[in-house]
Amino acid sequence: MADVTIVGSGIAGLFVALRCARSGLQVALVTKKRLSDSSTNRAQGGIAGVLDHSDKTALEAHIQDTISSGAGLCDEEIVRMVVNEAAERIQDLVDEGVNFDKSEGGDYELAMEGGHKERRILHAKDATGAEIERALISSCRSEDNVTIYEDCFALDLILDDIEATQRKVVGLWCLDSKDQVFTLPSRAIVLATGGAGQLWRNTTNPSVATGDGIAMAVRAGARVRDLEFVQFHPTAYTNNGSNPFLITEAVRGDGAVLMTAENHSEWKKHLENDCNADPNEFSFMRQSDPRGSLATRDIVARAIDKELKRSGKHEVLLITEHLDSEHLANRFPNIANRMNKNGIQIGIDPIPVAPAAHYIVGGLAVNEWGEVLQRNLQTDKQTSSPQEGKILQGLFAIGEVACTGLHGANRLASNSLLEAVVFSHRAGIRVIEWLNQEATNDSKLPNWRADGLTSLEEHTPLVHDKNELRSTMSDDVGIVKNNWRLSRAERRLSLLDKEVELIWRSCKPTKELVELRNMIQLGQMVIRASIQRKENIGLHYNLNLT
Repeated sequence: MADVTIVGSGIAGLFVALRCARSGLQVALVTKKRLSDSSTNRAQGGIAGVLDHSDKTALEAHIQDTISSGAGLCDEEIVRMVVNEAAERIQDLVDEGVNFDKSEGGDYELAMEGGHKERRILHAKDATGAEIERALISSCRSEDNVTIYEDCFALDLILDDIEATQRKVVGLWCLDSKDQVFTLPSRAIVLATGGAGQLWRNTTNPSVATGDGIAMAVRAGARVRDLEFVQFHPTAYTNNGSNPFLITEAVRGDGAVLMTAENHSEWKKHLENDCNADPNEFSFMRQSDPRGSLATRDIVARAIDKELKRSGKHEVLLITEHLDSEHLANRFPNIANRMNKNGIQIGIDPIPVAPAAHYIVGGLAVNEWGEVLQRNLQTDKQTSSPQEGKILQGLFAIGEVACTGLHGANRLASNSLLEAVVFSHRAGIRVIEWLNQEATNDSKLPNWRADGLTSLEEHTPLVHDKNELRSTMSDDVGIVKNNWRLSRAERRLSLLDKEVELIWRSCKPTKELVELRNMIQLGQMVIRASIQRKENIGLHYNLNLT
């Protein structure tokens, strides 16, 4: 039996694994593919934080930028807690061996991104997440108290009494690489499973981002909140119809400007007579927000979406030719190399971009220690006060799978890595406290329900169902919504849910089947939350409410 099982290997999962292991706990680290297959590994921008504890003005500015970006729906106590703990947690990452970029003078280079009024973002070129992953994975592999389960898919949480009104998690059912189910008893479970970008046709997320943690926790009785707020990153390289490639917001922070092809041509003509013609004056973004291309992600994504619908095109242009190409190549080597492979030179050629699903702002409702809150099982209501009520004992959630109240209606750029590390630290403290007071449960855990079922013989219907799900979510539950499309999406996913449940009850589980089941269940929750939200705010924009 593990003392604590952590599901997921991004920054949140790895960080809490180290905290627990170094306290003497036996840690099981379960990851769906390899340790490095996470959204953290793809994070380009950086981690936001004020490094000087004594600079109250800078701390307050970060707090206010976060609340402003979140359209006033942030939990201010949580915002203040996270911002004030930033310096210590960032130092923890440095102590683990994370190398953030520094100037020749030895100070950290701080970047600017949309929604920030000051430079406060630490980065490692344009591969900050990969650098954090490198350091934390190295540390985890060196810990004797950490047992790593790669290519291991968490299926469902095991409860001590599924009929109880106060529920307690006692283990996990997992699917190994050979599609065999095994039981992993555990005194505590920490979900760090990331997001669900794969619900949409175009996403910056890795293939593992299918919303598994949210779905399995809800099946166990967990509460969710704010699932209507889905962040689409405004600038993903469209990549000729292949998987989108994220162009970090820091490129716009360094001066890149969004334009249509017509805007670009007009600007080029003006340059013939005025070599100092400001590219920002020719951007379609100037009509949407005085900050132009550096407005918050919700505003920029909607402006691009509106322009694409007006023009019928598939992309707008990110213009960098007025900037120093050598500086850009040095500052963003990952992007520069990727663009070169596609025949685009950063600093010279326009980059075709369009929004792509990027981050689930909502998720499992947790308190300030990352403990998952239980919904009212008698009424099945999800609308209790965000941080009040019973906890689902033994279950924690951190990172993108959780909704802490930090982001409100719209995540401020580069706050997610900060949130992950702050809540990982706090969840680690509470896990240790919980296990010190909780007796070991030696009772026999129930068998997996699939014993005796036949194998799934034909996967083709699952592929078609997954494509239909992603098309429905993209067309009807995207950046801009309306009541008719939400109702249509609700009907379509209800039918898919019934079809997949029939397969689920008659077949042994496979990775494809479990993922699709989880995606459908989470998609339905996103649709219901979108229907219930009766005001346009942050990332939720319904044309019928304007």
